[in-house]
Amino acid sequence: MPIEDIQQYVDKLIEANELKIIKSEVNVKLEIAEILRRYMYSNGPAILFENVKDYDMPVLGNAFGSLQRLKIGLETDNFTEIGERIVNMTKMEIQSGFLNKIKKIPEISKMGDIFPKQEKNGPIHEVFIEEPNLNKIPVLKSWYKDAGKFITFGLVTTKHPETGVRNLGVYRIQIADNKHAIIHWQIHKRSAQHSMLWKSDKKIEVAIILGADPATIFASVAPVPEGLDKYVFAGIVRKKGVKITKCKTIDLDVPANSEIVLEGYVNPEDLREEGPFGDHTGYYTPKDLFPVFTLTGMMKKENPVYLTTVVGKPILEDAYIGKVIERSFLPLIKFLQPEVMDFAMPASGWFQGMAIVSINKTYPGQAKKVMMGLWGMGQLSLTKIIIVVDYDINIHKMDDVIWSITTRMDPSRDITIINNTPTDTLDPASPIVNMGSKLGVDATQKTVEENYNRPIPEQVVVDQSTKDLVDKKWNQY
Repeated sequence: MPIEDIQQYVDKLIEANELKIIKSEVNVKLEIAEILRRYMYSNGPAILFENVKDYDMPVLGNAFGSLQRLKIGLETDNFTEIGERIVNMTKMEIQSGFLNKIKKIPEISKMGDIFPKQEKNGPIHEVFIEEPNLNKIPVLKSWYKDAGKFITFGLVTTKHPETGVRNLGVYRIQIADNKHAIIHWQIHKRSAQHSMLWKSDKKIEVAIILGADPATIFASVAPVPEGLDKYVFAGIVRKKGVKITKCKTIDLDVPANSEIVLEGYVNPEDLREEGPFGDHTGYYTPKDLFPVFTLTGMMKKENPVYLTTVVGKPILEDAYIGKVIERSFLPLIKFLQPEVMDFAMPASGWFQGMAIVSINKTYPGQAKKVMMGLWGMGQLSLTKIIIVVDYDINIHKMDDVIWSITTRMDPSRDITIINNTPTDTLDPASPIVNMGSKLGVDATQKTVEENYNRPIPEQVVVDQSTKDLVDKKWNQY
């Protein structure tokens, strides 16, 4: 059976010796964050803080800070299976051309057990607070120059005003006062797009989920195809529909087994200064204007756990979630671009900064074709650098990638620069926020048609007889 909530996940981590409980009193202002960073950078366990100063709620951090913990949470040893399920379902549903594929993706949501299950009540309904206070939640201040306390693992829930397709996205949220917070949803993100489409009284209803089952948390981070409901994707991940229930003060669905749900609305025209915030690029994101969330109610379990994370210079917890996304979406990338053999987004490039792809090259110019295709796929449109190599290169070993770049790439011939393109809002190098350039590196072996006017050099490899001889005598050595 799939894991139903974060507390059941904690039990699983304890069984697997993947969780450490800290009983000493700790402070949400800087102290917890520094403890978490030290454990994260040293590949340490998940941490449950039981004694949080001024709060009666435990704090859970680094919950997904290893591939082993993600295997436990998502109940799989092979993350590519997740993407294979999407591809197999898409193949079943779609028999016609690419445009029809995109149009029919919402039809996936009608398939069987993966569809969310509507519940009248659930554990999240145990307590409803009519006069909620954001400062009663043990929200962390992570870096000393941060503008204040930030919710860092809140699943922000909205729905498309026309289609009703629901989105879950993880955006940082700065606490402004007891009733207001500022949501850092970037213009490329789906919830921000929902808010721009919303016409009703200039307000869009928003719920913020603090703690859910691991599959729903993963679905919130994952860049799923446009039109695919995030609760349906969570069902695909866990192979069973998520139990959902209605909020009390707004018309939105949330997981029935959530720890805490903040209900409210955002007025896209009500903007306040948000930041600075020490972000996953390793730099502070400067102040900027983002919309205000107004709290209208709070649901919670009787004894909830507050889930949080900290970000900063890689590699921290988000790197492992990013690696699972990379592996999960490889089948979909290969489905849309069959020449792709493997795909990687190095954690040190904070994922959005660089992608490396290996291909089975069969015609000239194919590497550039793959670059353009990837830049046209959803959130990959924000990837700054794409490096394309041949299938004989192990893209998960940077030594191999660098060797390919330096032996198969000529700068004047094989570098592609595209100006005035969308960039990640958090990119500290872009000339202006949200706009910059792309770099494509074709590090594949070139052909005559690609202006390679010399014999292709022969690689040095061990001859078979010598290899066999040394293999035979290896134990003697």
